[in-house]
Parts: sequence; structure tokens; C-alpha cells
Amino acid sequence: MKSESTIEIHVSRYENGKLQERKDILAIEEPLEIKMKYFSNGLPVEKNISITMRTPGNDEELSCGFIFTEGIISDFTQIKSTQQLSENSTLVELQDNIIPNENKLERNFYTTSSCGVCGKASIDAINTVSNFKIENKFIRPDPSVIVSLPEKLSKQQEIFKSTGGLHASALFDLSGEFIELREDVGRHNALDKLIGSMLIKNIMPLSKSILLLSGRASFELIQKASMAGIPIVVAIGAPSSLALELAKESGITLIGFLRGDKYNLYC
Repeated sequence: MKSESTIEIHVSRYENGKLQERKDILAIEEPLEIKMKYFSNGLPVEKNISITMRTPGNDEELSCGFIFTEGIISDFTQIKSTQQLSENSTLVELQDNIIPNENKLERNFYTTSSCGVCGKASIDAINTVSNFKIENKFIRPDPSVIVSLPEKLSKQQEIFKSTGGLHASALFDLSGEFIELREDVGRHNALDKLIGSMLIKNIMPLSKSILLLSGRASFELIQKASMAGIPIVVAIGAPSSLALELAKESGITLIGFLRGDKYNLYC
């Protein structure tokens, strides 16, 4: 399968004692420059706020989701417009009366596809505080719903099947019905795209939903889930110790190592 997110190449595969020519499909990874335009002291300001390595596609969702989960804005109504300036550049323009969080803008960083936190200017900048309080603390979801999620994800995740190189973030309602899916070579980008898509639709907070992560649950993914008010996070892989700590503080129900009919309920 080919798409704007993948590229077909020729490789030599060693199998059964010999090399054979075959086709393979790789996930595309390219930089995205996110710019933001706003007014400060009555004067227009245009600032580069991030360069992130991502899989092309849903760039405006990624840009909106990023500035939201980073705490630069708190609501979609604060955004005046979004533009795709070029294949690898977007511009988010804020409403004239909105002054973004200057401390968050100090980050001005480069992030790789594997880590969205490592470019933070300081450790203090990591602790973004959500505007949404998760009311349904310590939810124990129906186990039959949880174990059904990976199969539902695989039916949606066609690109992942063909490349094996994309992370997925998927949203389900509390009964396990599929809502939305986004994929990216960077796990944090996939989640920003997903949250951005909901933000643009003005569906916030995501207080009656389950987030399924195709890999591990890192601190920054729990932070982004908290920013969107998501009460349940389920990961196919393991959570980190800091992710668990933040989940407890945020009232998020955290599940990991979901394999078959087994999983670990961490908090």
C-alpha cells in the first residue's frame, strides 16, 4: 500500500540461505516547522515554535494539537486560522485578543520523532497543567471492553500493517466503540494529531473516552492525555515510572501490557 505517509522501495531480503529482490514499504519521516502568529504589545509577531520530525498528513491537526497539549492555548476558539504554508510548514494564527503563554513559547525547540520532551528548554517546562479536571477518578473499566480494543485498532490501522513503522493513537468511547485514529512515525505526533482533530471539532474535554496507544506509555503521552481530559489510557506496551506517577496525580486510569486477554492495571 502506498499513501502520502509511505514510500515503496526495493530491498534485498536474505531468506532461506539466499538474497532475493523484493519490494518494501517504509513510513515517511520529514520535518514539520510549526509557526505561530499573534499580537504582543499591539504589534504582530510571527514565531517559529517547533520543528518536529513527523509522518506527513494531518499537519494542521498536529499543529493545533501541539500548541494545545503544550499549554500555549487552552481552547480552539483562541485560534483564528491555520494554514499549510508548504509541504513541511504550517502557520497557526491566534485571535487578535489572545496572548499566548510566553513561558511555553520559550521552548523554541527541535524534537525528534521518538521524543517530544527531550527538547524542552528546562525540566520545569515539562509540567504542563491541564485546564480539565478528570472527575471520574480511578475508573475500573469493563475488562471485556479493554481486551477487545487491539483487534478493533488493527482493523483501522492499515498503514501500520504494511510498514510496521508507525505508531497509532486511537480513541474509543467507554463502551469500546471506535471514534478516531491517527498514526505517525512519532508516538507524540500521533497523539497530537488525534487530540488536534478533536480540538478542531470542538469536542473537548474527552472525558468519556478511552485512549489506546500502540506502544508504550511515556510521561509526555500521559501529560497530553491529561491536557485533553482523557480518563483512561491503555497501552500495548509498558508505562514508565514517571508516566505512572503523573497518571496517579491526574486521576487517570492507566493500563499497560495489553496482550490477548491479559493486561496490567497500574492505577
